[in-house]
Amino acid sequence: MSGVTYDAGALLAAEENRRDVWALHARALQRGVRPVVPVGALGQAWRGGPQPHLSRFLRGCQVEDLDDRRSRAAGVACGRAGLADLIDASVVVGALERGDLVVTSDPNDLARLARGLGRRIAVHRV
Repeated sequence: MSGVTYDAGALLAAEENRRDVWALHARALQRGVRPVVPVGALGQAWRGGPQPHLSRFLRGCQVEDLDDRRSRAAGVACGRAGLADLIDASVVVGALERGDLVVTSDPNDLARLARGLGRRIAVHRV
């Protein structure tokens, strides 16, 4: 595993100031890992400011765009898994490309999306 990807559940946990998420985040940063936040997951978690904890959490992260190629790959993942959540699928597609651990509150759907692509995904439930 090379890195960490956060989904909306991880971001919401950070905004709730959950110690477990902040500790995981601190360990990643100490190892020189810059966690990735897919832009759609950020949109799901952002509720308008100021969200001070989430804003601070994001300073150490890289926000990943959802481009044409990744959108299509996420659509394929949804189709193969029989699911419709494009944002979850974009989290899975990006994490699989990088070999990342995904920090999530919804490991079952992410695992199902990965299986639809014939892959397994490492998840940490928050």
